[in-house]
Amino acid sequence: MPASDSPSVPPQRVGVWLVGARGSVATTVVAGCAAITAGLHPPTGLVTETPAFAEAGLPPLASLVFGGHDTLDCPLPKRAEALEAGGVLPPGLPAAVTAELAAAEREIRPGGPTPGDTRTEQELIAAFTTDITEFVRRHAPARAVVVNVASTEPPAAGGALPPSSLYAAAALRAGCPYVNFTPSTGLHHPALRTAAESSGLPYAGRDGKTGQTLLRSVLGPMFTQRALRVRAWSGTNLLGGGDGAALADPAAAAAKNAGKERVLTDTLGTAPEGEVHIDDVPALGDWKTAWDHVAFDGFLGTRMVLQTIWQGCDSALAAPLVLDLVRLTARADEAGLSGPLTELAFYFKDPVGNGPSALAEQYTALTAFARRLAEPRLPGATEGRPARGGDSGPCASSGEKR
Repeated sequence: MPASDSPSVPPQRVGVWLVGARGSVATTVVAGCAAITAGLHPPTGLVTETPAFAEAGLPPLASLVFGGHDTLDCPLPKRAEALEAGGVLPPGLPAAVTAELAAAEREIRPGGPTPGDTRTEQELIAAFTTDITEFVRRHAPARAVVVNVASTEPPAAGGALPPSSLYAAAALRAGCPYVNFTPSTGLHHPALRTAAESSGLPYAGRDGKTGQTLLRSVLGPMFTQRALRVRAWSGTNLLGGGDGAALADPAAAAAKNAGKERVLTDTLGTAPEGEVHIDDVPALGDWKTAWDHVAFDGFLGTRMVLQTIWQGCDSALAAPLVLDLVRLTARADEAGLSGPLTELAFYFKDPVGNGPSALAEQYTALTAFARRLAEPRLPGATEGRPARGGDSGPCASSGEKR
């Protein structure tokens, strides 16, 4: 039994700093983690709770402590009540975990830049870094992971750092591993490339694969393996909530669709005709419907069609993946791994590094990674970073680094 799981040794805390901490995904992450830890609900959707990961030394869910940034001011308990009313969270759950929601709410700090904010990029990065370092000093976790779960932003234009990259830069400066669960720029900005490479930190992303693209990463290889020629692949997304409003911006929608299209190109070997349309339907709230229409040729050119409909709750699909990614990234950091965690491509539409796009191959790589994490000494790792907390914690005395 790993030391962290021993009854006589309490598990070391792991900090989770959520960018977009009052959004639907973040609220579901905090409430869901508390519910599973308390035994109120089973860990459905958590891949890291399956037998393949039992020996990987992952931090227990009970060890996670939450904080984050957001530009919204609706408190987490109220946000959870709204999600309960919308059917995202089970009836009674917000009341059952109100203490955990309130604790996370106390650790949320104002994000930015907001309208009228006159701070420079460096001032914003410094402020965000300070927020993270103070969170770590208060809770003294062994390590902390920064995860971007904010709404999608338009692609970066020019040399300016978009908000997602400001937060990513703060994570690096604070000495914290970074996960980009959104299609936003984050660490992909050219100005951060050198800092990411020299940080010695593991990082992963981008754009969580929760619905339509998840299905495409399964169906695309099927057509290739059965030698069926796909002529066209079109899709429509109907969604509401914060993502629906954000993706009503054509530039933001284009950033989102790039990953969806890339999966088809990689798995089919060519880019089929057709595109994805995203429609904002506020009445849907946190629920979405994704429809795909696939036109393909069979034997002797027989023309056929496959249609799929995916209806789901994006927050409930995303939350367990975020918890998986936090646990895997924290363990990778503990083991001394650095750079892009290509083995986590299973979770993303547009994963960092080089790797397969087919879900089955990605799952094979992920479970191999779990076995690697279970080894006493990981091949290719630097000396495992020791547990750190307080003034010697992962974010301490690193504010001057860039």
